[in-house]
Amino acid sequence: MAREDNPPTAHDVRVGKDLLELVSSAMYVEPLTAYREYLQNAADSIDDARRLGLLGADEPGRVEIFLDQGARVARVRDNGAAIPRSDVVNRLLALGGSSKRGTEARGFRGVGRLAALGYAQYLTFRTRAECDDVVTEITWDGRRLRTALADADSGDLAAVVAAVVDVRVVPAGEHPPRFFEVEIGRIARQRGDRLLDPTAVEAYLAQIAPVPFSPEFRHGPAITEALRATGPLGELVVTIDGGEPITRPHRDAIPLGATETEIHELTVMELPGMDGGLAAVGWFAHHDYKGAIPAAALVKGVRVRVGNIQVGDHTILEQIFPESRFNSWTVGEVHVLDRRIVPNGRRDEFEANAHYANLVNQLSPVGRDVARRCRTSSTLRSKLREFELAGSEAAERLSVIEQGAMPQRSQAAELGRVSQAVARMRKVVEAEAVDEPTRVEMKARIDSIESELDRVGGGVPADPLDVIAPDKREAYRQVFGLIYECSANRVAAKSLVDKIIQRLAA
Repeated sequence: MAREDNPPTAHDVRVGKDLLELVSSAMYVEPLTAYREYLQNAADSIDDARRLGLLGADEPGRVEIFLDQGARVARVRDNGAAIPRSDVVNRLLALGGSSKRGTEARGFRGVGRLAALGYAQYLTFRTRAECDDVVTEITWDGRRLRTALADADSGDLAAVVAAVVDVRVVPAGEHPPRFFEVEIGRIARQRGDRLLDPTAVEAYLAQIAPVPFSPEFRHGPAITEALRATGPLGELVVTIDGGEPITRPHRDAIPLGATETEIHELTVMELPGMDGGLAAVGWFAHHDYKGAIPAAALVKGVRVRVGNIQVGDHTILEQIFPESRFNSWTVGEVHVLDRRIVPNGRRDEFEANAHYANLVNQLSPVGRDVARRCRTSSTLRSKLREFELAGSEAAERLSVIEQGAMPQRSQAAELGRVSQAVARMRKVVEAEAVDEPTRVEMKARIDSIESELDRVGGGVPADPLDVIAPDKREAYRQVFGLIYECSANRVAAKSLVDKIIQRLAA
């Protein structure tokens, strides 16, 4: 057998072009996640600008988003450190080779920058650092890329990148002296056109972006203070088409369809790491727990944030609850601080390791507490309904007795039923689920009904049948008694009897 003169080695590795499909479309199934990737990069760049002294302590980091539905173009621009002309190609064409790995930066894999390419015909990165007098642009041509990916003879990764990427330098013109911009061009029409819908984009960014709490959320300052004690929050001023800055969606009242639930209590906790230090800081806003929070409220479920940017969605920590349905009743966040708790490549989950498992284990008691609150609230609402029904029944029967149109024996029976309704009300008052302020209100309601019962039962009501001949009164009483006995609705029966009496008196 002939011996090979040049046996294969690991140095002969070839990176295929299909990697581009993975990082440009296959990884990102939700179009709006492109904005998360660009906000994340903008936040890192703004942090760099602060470290380099390019942004003053009182100067906000800004991200401006412009949506042109006519031209089908979206632009995301920040005032961060930008990329110098000399570094543009090396940094923006280094796929999966980010210089951020091992730093405090939010992103470090170097794949998210192409997140929008699967939804557009082109993607342009435009930058100008303070040391540059020109603007550098790198444009990925999505149509040429798709053609190359479909061509079996189009070459390897490097050859395809060279064929689909254009690099050029343009005059600075009216561009800011320092900026970085992503332009998503000729966006394909998707269902709902979410990438160009200002309402959808704002709702998404309000949940995931590092923006401040609304002044309409009174617990916001306490949460912010607790988080700032662990390090900078990196909050940004994010606007869409020059509108008002986006704020987080939390408010004091949460809409629940036809009603709402009030946030009245805040729990803030520190979650230690496995070997010292903080793994995370969490907060939970306790409300009336009237039921599941609708998705449209934008605060449903326990959210997780890394670098103050949300990872995954509202279901990411469902496993901490005894029953996953209680997650949808919950409002809260966990801000991860331990760098060993790492989001996966798509940032929709976390890499499975001991440090993440430790975090989940520490949150399980919180899940059980929330579940207990949910069950207690459900029991209380049931008891309140029972109390209210009994109270309404007592009031209705008292009004019927006070009308005085029923036979004497029927009135006595009604008095007995009022007493039974009051007994049911007293039983509710003694229920463990009833808190003390509610119990005091219930007792006052019972006292009022019993006073009315004593008054009606101890006196002789005026006879409404005095207007007719004495020999006919008893017959009418019997008829009225039958109306009450045969009617399923006492209010309607009383109304009918009142009308009959009015006609007789006419």
